Amino acid sequence: MHYPLLGAAGYAGLAVWHGGFSASTPLLVATEGHFLADEIGIIPVGQTLFSPLNIVVALFLIIGLPYLFRLLSPLNENETISVDKVLPNIDEFLTEKEEDSKQQVRDTVMLPHGTGKSVKILVFAEGDAAREATSAGADYIVDDELMKKIQDGWMDFDAAVSTTDMMGKVGRLGKVLGPRGLMPNPKAGTVVPPEDITRVINELKAGRVEFRVDRTANLHVPIGKVSFQTDQLLENMTALMEAVKKSRPSTSKGAFIKKIVVTATMGPGIHIDPSSALALAG
Repeated sequence: MHYPLLGAAGYAGLAVWHGGFSASTPLLVATEGHFLADEIGIIPVGQTLFSPLNIVVALFLIIGLPYLFRLLSPLNENETISVDKVLPNIDEFLTEKEEDSKQQVRDTVMLPHGTGKSVKILVFAEGDAAREATSAGADYIVDDELMKKIQDGWMDFDAAVSTTDMMGKVGRLGKVLGPRGLMPNPKAGTVVPPEDITRVINELKAGRVEFRVDRTANLHVPIGKVSFQTDQLLENMTALMEAVKKSRPSTSKGAFIKKIVVTATMGPGIHIDPSSALALAG
């Protein structure tokens, strides 16, 4: 399918329609002077791409139009708008990637003021440990029926904890829980002796979060809600920066954190100076 000759504004609209821009799009447009003809069938053109009018319209399509749709979209009669639904996150761009096991960055941090989110905890335990987990506030204790339900795709929980003696059974769920980041793991402190089950559940309920570098050397960590007081968010961020600083591999050289961005769901990202953020950790 081919499209008529388009300026930058038309390209922006088509980019949104076709799923957004790729990282190479600006470079491709600037250097090759055409519109991804092979991918979306737009006819290459030799016209001026960056006229003032095209730029203004393109910015409206990219930035203004989504916000306009949100403002005009009708609310359910029982729905209310609450800033508490928006979770600020810290995105940190490191120099180490997940593939290098010797430079793995993975740990947990106790946020002083929690994340503001109610955490549903599933526990793999039997006997006294299962009873202690229930008393500590675990939402689900796994039995054979629940095991089958998880194998079928049920995932209505935020964290999974297991006693060491149950890992034989938990291992059968690795292909289901692993890709979703819900597999109990000793490094994450979610595989513990039966006597520690109460402590772990209390910590998770209180705001303990795990961070782990991904394949693109990024960390994505929630630090609270936008309804938090400024000092609460700052203290949570300070705790996170201390934990990330301590997790730096001994083999890491040069700058450890390249970029830090604080962002809210459906909100713009705010860039934070890495040096200033690390100074919080002392």
